[in-house]
This record gives sequence, structure tokens and C-alpha cells, in this order.
Amino acid sequence: MYGYAGRVLRVDLTTGKTRVEQLNTEIAKKYVGGIGLGMKLWLDNSQAGVDPFSPDNPLILTLGPISGTMFPTAGNGHAFVSKSPATFGIGEAVAHGTFGAEMKRAGYDAVILTGKSEKPVYLWIDDDSVQLLDASHLMGKSPAETEDAIKDELGDYYIRVASIGLAGEKLSRIACIINEKTRAAGRTGMGAVMGSKNLKAIAVRGTRDIVPAKPDEFMDMVKEFHERMKGPATQKYRTLGTPENVLVHNALHCMPTRNYNNAHFENAEKVSGEVLNEKFVAKIIGCSSCAMRCEHEVIVPEGAYKGTMTRMEYETLWALGPYCGIDKLDAIIKGMELCNYYGMDAISAGVIVGFAMDCYEHGILSKADMGGVEANFGNAEALIQILEKMGKREGIGDVLAEGVRIAGQKIGKGAEKLAQHIKGLEVTGYDLRCLKTAALGFAVSFRGADHNRHGAYAFDVKGKVDRLKAEKGRGRMVRDMEDTYALIDSFIVCKFSRGTYYKEMPDMAKLYSLVTGFDMTPEELKKAGERINTIARVINVREGLGRKDDTLPWKVMNLPIPDDGPVKGAVVTQEELDLLLDDYYTARGWTLEGLPTTEKLKELGMDDALRIVEGKQEA
Repeated sequence: MYGYAGRVLRVDLTTGKTRVEQLNTEIAKKYVGGIGLGMKLWLDNSQAGVDPFSPDNPLILTLGPISGTMFPTAGNGHAFVSKSPATFGIGEAVAHGTFGAEMKRAGYDAVILTGKSEKPVYLWIDDDSVQLLDASHLMGKSPAETEDAIKDELGDYYIRVASIGLAGEKLSRIACIINEKTRAAGRTGMGAVMGSKNLKAIAVRGTRDIVPAKPDEFMDMVKEFHERMKGPATQKYRTLGTPENVLVHNALHCMPTRNYNNAHFENAEKVSGEVLNEKFVAKIIGCSSCAMRCEHEVIVPEGAYKGTMTRMEYETLWALGPYCGIDKLDAIIKGMELCNYYGMDAISAGVIVGFAMDCYEHGILSKADMGGVEANFGNAEALIQILEKMGKREGIGDVLAEGVRIAGQKIGKGAEKLAQHIKGLEVTGYDLRCLKTAALGFAVSFRGADHNRHGAYAFDVKGKVDRLKAEKGRGRMVRDMEDTYALIDSFIVCKFSRGTYYKEMPDMAKLYSLVTGFDMTPEELKKAGERINTIARVINVREGLGRKDDTLPWKVMNLPIPDDGPVKGAVVTQEELDLLLDDYYTARGWTLEGLPTTEKLKELGMDDALRIVEGKQEA
């Protein structure tokens, strides 16, 4: 095969046995790879209602058909898919770097991890040699320390490692899986699933060549896109990076601040991408095969956190900064480093700290409850102290590590209303009260509150629609963006490169065809994107999620924006949400309860999913 390695590795952690199977070509073409293939493999290898921490919950590692090639940004990504301990629906997380390329060179499209090891182990994949090695000595180590230890142990610096930290070991529902020390498959708690299997890390070395089906035409396309990615479509990522969004969103009054108590941060200038780049950025580096280079490595040059080093993006800067009312960049950088050290999703971690601060200011949590921490908004020291407690699951951190939904339920006394999440996944840096296209995208996102499943905020932020108005037509817009984003994460290419696909589907279909040798039309590819989002919905339906879960955080629907400015008083009403949901379900060809119809499943060639949906319709 071309593009695809043609092999799937199965690892039973209970017995220690491994075997290699042939990749089903028809499934590969229908679900492309990455998150699409991962969700299909998870559905086919799991039972309805499985507990996320059960040995029977498979953890799937997948690559895309373009992975391992030299196409700009496509050589490097990988995805983890499983049932999420945060949402109890389908969970998936994508990361970039060099790990994915190495896995493809080892000769695999996917790894299906089942069962649970009796003792801590790590998986060592060396081309065709697959072993489970003792990881007892690695327990308690950070992902960075784990990576270094494994490289030393195996005697090769160029081995690639993806591992969990203490948060994953302790089954924190916000635990992530980190490769290259700062690259996180961050959202939906995949690190906790890995920890539940007593799997500390996956190490891989591969030596195979990845050859495209049509190498000459492929190289022409590589050269063309290499130039595109040095052009205006990616300028933001190559210069200030995503932290540029701080001042952009703040000016629009659409940056949630102090746990959604505000939509504008008065001290945004202190934590802007401009200040970050001027005072803290030491180096900008890129992933394997990337022509953009977006990874902004920052170092704190002086003060209490001198020497702290990590990478920063808008979402993590926002979550650990403005969302907690904090305007000290050195503390925000330290907070990011701690999230990487413990292996926590920094977006969720920051939102949880903001939630705890809100509870503290409302008198729901006392200083004694907080273990002596004065958890007021703006207290940078409190941010660091709470993150430490969460990483170690000590004191209040043990509750907060469950995520805001479960923590709110456990704390009670009205804390549930302060827990800003969708389907159990913490919100990201877009105030949904004044971004109504985004509000729909977030509500229906299959993995919960997340901008990376649809990108619908772009319509609102760029002024392509009236962002304060809920109206028909937004459902189709969200649907189309969802399908494109699903394909991006199934190929896997980087979302930061999406603007370089000038013709979008024709460009992506051409790339797929040149690499794999399978003829793919733009229309067929678009249908594949729809199929990927539909299988995600089918899985969530099987696991008990439905229209009732396609909702918004309490504050978004009950606390109008109080700040003076262009969006004062903005809120999303139930009537507006219902209108948007009806419009979206209709655009998808689903019932108004959010169930894919028999006709739609047959149209997409998903007859094997009929029994799941028909069973729910009868119920």
C-alpha cells in the first residue's frame, strides 16, 4: 500500500500478547485515518456503557494516510481515541511533533491497546519488534523525565516517546499524553485512560521509507505548499503565534475572564502575545516536515520563576491568565510548566482553577477547604499552589482533578452553576454569549466544549455574520466546518495550515490521491468528513448522550455580559439555542432529537450503525 502502512498492531496489556493485523482498506478509505479511523476502531472493539477506566475500554493510537511523508505539517501528527472519563462520550486528542512520523516509519497505521497490565509497563515498538518493558522505575516521573529515561535506557536519543505524568497515573480526568516534552494530546482525559491500563509510555523507532503513490506529482505539491506556508495565510503562526489572539479577542469583548464573570480583561496588555514575544520567547521551532514553525519556546529570565521554560499558546495563556484574573506572565508560564510536569491538560487545568477561585469568592469554598490557599481571582501564587495540589491529587486538588462538572457536583452549594463546561469538558477561550455561531459549534461538539472540532468562532470574530444574532443558516455553516476539521484531524495535517488549502476539498482530495494512489474526488472526501462526524454522533448516542447534552454552560445562558462595551447584555437564551440546534440537526439530516436517520446512515454507507440508532429510536 501507499500512504497507509497497511498494518494494525494489537496489544493486550493483560496477557502481554501482541499481534499484527492487516488494515481493512475499505474502512481506511471510508474513515480516512486519524480520528476517523480511531473512532471506527474504538466502536468496533468496545461494548456500550463501558467504564472509561475499565480494562475493556480500548485506547486507540492512530495515524493519518499522509503521516510520515514530507508534505508540510502532515508528517508529524498522531491521535489517541477512547471513551472519555471527562464526558463519558467519545474522546479524542491530537498531537504533533515527530512521534507520528516515527510510528508510521515503524510500519503501523494504528495501535489498539486493550486490557490492563498487572504492573507498570511501557510499550517499546522497534519496527517489527514489540515488547512490554517494566516501567516501575518511571512511576512518578514527568513526561519529560520519562522520555529522557527511556532514551537512556534503550540507548538511542532519536527514539520518540509519548508518556503520561503523575496526573495520568492518578487517573485525573484532565490527564493528557505528552510527546517531545511539551506536545500534548491534551483534551478529554486520554492520559487517564492510559494510566488506568498501567501503561506509562509508548516508545517507538522506525526505519521504513514512506513512499507516495505518485512521487513526482507529490513533490510538486510539496514544493507549492511549502511556499504557501511561508506566505500570508500562516503569518500569525510564524510571528506572534496564537497568543496574538489575546488582544484581538479582548478588543471584541469575547475573551471569558474570571470564570465567565466578564468578557473583557482590563489588564490584557500585560499578558499579550506582543509582550510574550518581546520579553519571554527564546526560540521558535517547528514539527517534522513543517514549513511554518509556530512553536514559541519561552523562558522566564528573572524573578521567582527564573529559568522556567515551556511553550505557550493562546488557549493555555488565556486559561491560566485572564480566566483566573491573573496578569503576571512569569506565573502563567510557570503554571504551564507545571501542567506539562504533571501531565495535565492546561486548558482544563486553568478553567478548573478559575472555577475554584469563583467558588472561593462566593464563599462556597473556604480558606480551610482550599488547604490554606487564598484563592482570590488575580492571585498568581494561588494559581501555582492549586495546580500543584491538582497534579498530586492532594486536598482540594483531589476533587478538582475530577474536572469542573464532577467537582461542582461534589462541592455542591451552587458550585454546579459556576462549573463552565459542556458534556463535562471545560470551556476554551471564546465567550459564547457574544459569539452565537461558535455557541452552536460548542454545544454540538462531540467531544464537549472545544473550538478545535469546528472553528465556528471564525465566522463571528471575523465579522462574516452578526455574532449577536441566532438565526437559521448557522447550522449549515457549523456542519461544513466540522466536516473540514474532521478531515484535517484524520489526514492528519495541522489546523494552522488550513488557510493554505485555497480550494479546500479539491486540494485535500488531490493530496490524498497522490499519496495513497486511491482516487478520491472532492465530493467523496466531503462525504468522508460527514461520515466521521456521524460516527462520533453514533458513538455518543450509544453511550447515552443526546440533545439534552448539546447545551451550554449555565453562565452562558443565565449571566448576561456585564461589561460596558459592544456586547453588554449579550446572553444565549434557551429559545435561541433551540433554534440553532433545530437548524443544525436539519442541516445534518438528523432527527430533531439529534439522532442520525436511517436514510442518512444508508446514504453514508454506514449500515453497520443502523442497529445502534434504531435501538435508541425504539427506546
